[in-house]
Order: sequence, then structure tokens, then C-alpha cells
Amino acid sequence: MLLGNLRHEVLEANLELVRRGLVLYTFGNASGISRSDGFVVIKPSGVPYENLKPEHMVVTDLDGKIVEGDLRPSSDLPTHLVLYKALPAIGGIAHTHSEYATAWAQARRPIPCFGTTHADYFHGPVPVTEGMTDGEIEGEYEKNTGLAIVAALKTLDEGTPGILVANHGPFTWGRDAVAAAHNAAILESLARMAYFTTTLNQTAEPIGRALHDKHYFRKHGKDAYYGQVREAI
Repeated sequence: MLLGNLRHEVLEANLELVRRGLVLYTFGNASGISRSDGFVVIKPSGVPYENLKPEHMVVTDLDGKIVEGDLRPSSDLPTHLVLYKALPAIGGIAHTHSEYATAWAQARRPIPCFGTTHADYFHGPVPVTEGMTDGEIEGEYEKNTGLAIVAALKTLDEGTPGILVANHGPFTWGRDAVAAAHNAAILESLARMAYFTTTLNQTAEPIGRALHDKHYFRKHGKDAYYGQVREAI
């Protein structure tokens, strides 16, 4: 069986989406990539999470050709492939229809950074893509979804581990599949808090740049100092 460790990692990421209440039934998916092999491992399409095993994960190349697996890959595979090609630093992707993040996506509103919890993870608002044209939807829809994400990211810095696809839902990414699932849970929490913030105060203002930068760079970049230093063994 190819990429046994990556299969287990991708399965764990998919199950984490379930544990965190981010998916219903067979909604959503997570994938991981082996850059050295040029292969992607992704959840199969329409298989209940409770039935998933490592051997059910589907291995494809970066053109979407199935390399190993008897099941059809997630229908969102073309979106994942576009992102892996455009974002060479990422190792995993997660997609959900989690309730609050999807509500912001359906409203086609970016999520403002109202506080330090958001600033710990996103160096700016959570962006939202432009709406897709009828031609893009009627054509290679899933691939064009990925291209819409890439287009939206061109104006942003690397401190953006996720995005809202207009009228659809959130996609997140990270160094591996488990990190992508972690970021999916964080994004849903930020979306929920932002919803309550705007409900309690419709004129709430985003956090100031100084406080935003302080919290983001405490955790990210060469001068980060949050957490423990890992010494080489």
C-alpha cells in the first residue's frame, strides 16, 4: 500500500473534522501531499466517516490520475490540486461546510479581525473569493473554485491559512493534513465569535494594526516567542 503513513494522517485529519463538529454526514474532505513522490492522498467521495479506513484513502498524482485505490476520490480533488500547485509550502488541505464560516461565505463577507484570538492565526481578515461566473460553474467547476481561491490570495501575505469561497464554504491549509483540519476548527471558532461580535455591536471596529501584529508575530515568523523551543535531539 503506497504512502501508508500519509494515509493514516489524512484519515486522522478527516476524523478530526467530525470530532470538532465541522461536517455533517459525508460533507467535507481533507487531503495531504507527498511532495517528494508527487502524490496526493484524499478522502473518497460519499463514504460515511464512520466507515473510513486508511486503505479507503485514494492516492492520485497532481493531474488527478488515480495511482492507488478502488474508490472515487472526493469531488473536490481538482480544487485541492490547484492549491497544491499554487502554494508549494502547504502539505495539507481541509474543506468543510461548518455552520458559521459557511454563513459568512454565503453572505460573501470577509471576517474582520475583531480581537486577538483571530490575530493569533490570521494576519488580516479571513478573505472571501469573488463569485464565480456561470461559465466557470458550468465548466470545470471544482478546478475553477481552486483558481478563484488562488486569485483572491494574490493580494494577501502568507499569514492566511484559510479562505471563504463565496456562496460555498471554507477551505483551510497547513503544513500537513492535521494542521489543515486544526485551522478549519479555528476558522469556525473565529467565524462564530465574529458573528456574535457584530450581533452585539453592529458598529464594532476591527482590531488596531499594532495589536494585530503583536499577536500574530508572537506565534509566527523568525521572531516568534510563543510556546516552547524544540531542541534538536
